[in-house]
Amino acid sequence: MLHPSLFSDFDISLFQSGKHYRLYQKMGSHVLNIEGNKGTYFAVWAPNATRVSVMGSFNSWSESTHPMQARWDGSGIWELYIPEIGSGTQYKYCLNTYNGKVLHKSDPFGRYSQIAPDSASVVCDNSYNWKDQDWLKSRNQGKGKTRAQSVYEIHLGSWKKIANEANRSLSYQELATELVAYVKEMGFTDVEMMPVMEHPYYASWGYQITGYFAASSRFGKPEELMHLIDCFHQAGIGVILDWVPSHFPTDAHGIGYFDGTHLYEHEDPRKGYHPDWKSSIFNYGRNEVRSFLISNALFWLDQYHVDGLRVDAVASMLYLDYSREEGGWIANEYGGNENLEAIAFLKEFNTAVYEHYPDVVTIAEESTAFAGVSKPVFAGGLGFGQKWMMGWMHDTLRYMAREVRYRKFHQNEITFSIDYAFSENFMLPLSHDEVVHGKSSLLNKMPGDEWQRFANLRALYGYMFTHPGTKLMFMGGEFAQSFEWSHDRGLDWFLLKYPLHQGVQLVVKDLNALYRRYPALYKFPFSKEGFDWVAADDVNNSVVSFLRKGEETDQTLLVICHFAAQNLESYQFGIPTAGEWTEIFNSDDAKYGGSGAVNAAPIKALPDPKHGFEQSISIKLSPMATMIFECTKPQKMPQLKTAKKK
Repeated sequence: MLHPSLFSDFDISLFQSGKHYRLYQKMGSHVLNIEGNKGTYFAVWAPNATRVSVMGSFNSWSESTHPMQARWDGSGIWELYIPEIGSGTQYKYCLNTYNGKVLHKSDPFGRYSQIAPDSASVVCDNSYNWKDQDWLKSRNQGKGKTRAQSVYEIHLGSWKKIANEANRSLSYQELATELVAYVKEMGFTDVEMMPVMEHPYYASWGYQITGYFAASSRFGKPEELMHLIDCFHQAGIGVILDWVPSHFPTDAHGIGYFDGTHLYEHEDPRKGYHPDWKSSIFNYGRNEVRSFLISNALFWLDQYHVDGLRVDAVASMLYLDYSREEGGWIANEYGGNENLEAIAFLKEFNTAVYEHYPDVVTIAEESTAFAGVSKPVFAGGLGFGQKWMMGWMHDTLRYMAREVRYRKFHQNEITFSIDYAFSENFMLPLSHDEVVHGKSSLLNKMPGDEWQRFANLRALYGYMFTHPGTKLMFMGGEFAQSFEWSHDRGLDWFLLKYPLHQGVQLVVKDLNALYRRYPALYKFPFSKEGFDWVAADDVNNSVVSFLRKGEETDQTLLVICHFAAQNLESYQFGIPTAGEWTEIFNSDDAKYGGSGAVNAAPIKALPDPKHGFEQSISIKLSPMATMIFECTKPQKMPQLKTAKKK
């Protein structure tokens, strides 16, 4: 019987230089057919172990029956081929350390795991017959082009629970039916799944990962997650995964202290321990660790056909003093606080992703003013495709939480974002982080009585969908979830029995449809070409108005946001085009639960200059509402603005 190795000398060279981006094809467990007999090949990196063996269900978890062989080339890789075992076999690595300890570790490259709290890896061949070829072809043809992108962020375990079955979560298979149909009905273009990689602590929401290559077994098998993603694609919906290269937990079976040394993490806790999350930080300067991480990113793009990766906690990676007291961190070689190794890693990660998959997107959750996060690496940036616009989120929610009578003193909170909106490729996030830990739900952040809270929320969504940038909304927000999100509870779907919640859901559905229908809302999401102020200085009435523009042949839209409670029967706005203007959306419409103070009939422009335009329209200004108008019967060519006012 042959004892094969999947590694060539070139593989070893790539691995040791940090450039092996398909390491998952070599490391871990792989079912092979040798001379007509099936068996499984195992490979693990443990350069400082004195002895490594494979223990599992096939040998009664013996620590010594199946010793592995260290490669002769000094790579630190141990290998073993075991005949007659295959998919479904449970296993761990038993490692003897230089100081006499014996460690039982899950496979860092394992593709499947026992359900927590059990932690053995499971041999898995990841076979699945994909049916999303049309989606992938369309995705490839659309690379480099802007599109409407409205993302529904989901935590798979708590989107919906089955109350009469011990409050269990839906499986991947059930989600493939229920969740896919719901997202399609609501009109979202993409979903973003909070981490689906294996994590022992459910309450970490997936952000404390032990199995970077393993789809969480809580909801089913790996091929069932593939089926879920496949169903999304067949429904025309993209899939983004949260990815966490910033830190990992210290669970005994994980990659921490893997071979009796700090193999994946920095040894010095001032660089290798994260005080916020009590977790370990990857050693980005170690070549083999970079091969591990980048090959993991490409694994999900390759094996699971995902359309993007949202990288968690990027700010914590960029700064050596992030959440650290004075004296608790080590400056870089130039005396600064930038983590040069992490910066180099992020650039390499983005370069590798876009080189191999130019039609996907990487998104940074980065909360500081670090320059060039979404600029190309060749232009000195980090190379991400997009960045979460945390400043917009904080300012907007702070403004919307203010009592209406005080908003006139804080108009800049709702307008300031435009001053820097085009400095990065921004995504506007109303994410899970804003509805947990005592922050309350979005609905309950809004001031006023019940009617006002719902009106404020509807107006907020209208403002969000018309503001430059792509969009992200956490599950439950689309129907005004009343309580804070909890991973232990399903969303409160019963709320949809009530008209006001139905109205918010219809607002989001209609905004998604408008967003897709009008190129002016998405053609220039990251460029000032797509935006012009009409006026932003009416602080007494808490009114802002602006134009959203596409290419020359696209319809320009007038957006008006009125964040005060009064109903103004006649309010004048300058417009760029003479003719008839028609209201195509009003969040105060009675069908949404509003007062119904809408502009039902087309409004004819008058030759009365206003806001720097040669003509204007006079409209009914709805209370606490976002309104959108289009020119349905233009009478002459657009007039140029003579002055901008803010």
